Amino acid sequence: MKLGSSIGRRRPARRGRRKRHSAGRKRRPASRRRRPAGAFRRVLSGTVLLAVMFGLGYVVATRIVFPVPAPPPDLLGVPDLIGLDLDDAVGRAEVAGLALGAVDSMYHPSSAAGSILGQSPLPGQLALPGAAIEFAVSLGPERRAVPDMMGQRERRARVLLGANGFAVAVDSVEDEEPAGEVVGMEPEAGADVTLPFEVRLTISLGPPMVEMPLLLGQSEEEALLLLDSLGLFVTEIELEALVGTDPGVVIEQDPPPASTVEAGSEVRLVIGDRALLPAELPRTDTTGAQEQSP
Repeated sequence: MKLGSSIGRRRPARRGRRKRHSAGRKRRPASRRRRPAGAFRRVLSGTVLLAVMFGLGYVVATRIVFPVPAPPPDLLGVPDLIGLDLDDAVGRAEVAGLALGAVDSMYHPSSAAGSILGQSPLPGQLALPGAAIEFAVSLGPERRAVPDMMGQRERRARVLLGANGFAVAVDSVEDEEPAGEVVGMEPEAGADVTLPFEVRLTISLGPPMVEMPLLLGQSEEEALLLLDSLGLFVTEIELEALVGTDPGVVIEQDPPPASTVEAGSEVRLVIGDRALLPAELPRTDTTGAQEQSP
């Protein structure tokens, strides 16, 4: 048996198996390339399904669950009605397609009664057709009677006048009434005036103060004239026995000299009188001669 021949016979068979083996390996990559195409189709179909479901959900939400409201009607411009009479303002508002709303009234110092002071909505704003416009209407200037403040203390008079809408001006004068008291007012109490208005009060500073003069040694007549010129009143005169050469003069005074007193204060004088000397005492006449008692 020849070894070479047997080896030669077997080799071809081995080559043939190897070829079949290699051919089988070449077919495998072809089968692998088909798999990505199927996955892509599945992803695409899933995406389409999600899009369809989202579209259906949106339609249901916007048309059934939360429907879109109907578009609003055209808005109207609000006209400027300030300064007009109320009737004219209502007429212009109706022409513009608007209605009359609430009406408030208030006093105003310079606007005529019945004129429009303000409005809401404001001029130039937009409003729905038929919307109501609210107005503030003037009642005209307010008039009041001036209250009587005579005899009141200054602070109380200021508070009362201010609470009634009056402004207050103050003048001060010396007066017999106590200091701080109202002794005059302009205009007079009860006058009918238009607010705002200023009432002028005259406040007392109290009686004027004067210095008590020296009256000792003056005659009764001279003392009375001097005190009267200073606004002082002698309410009491006493006579007292005088031992001297000048009878009928002031020998005491109250208040004392140089003291400060209010005008109108009372003064007490003591006048010396020789006629009041006891009968047993010697008297001195104007000539210096002494008279003996009997």
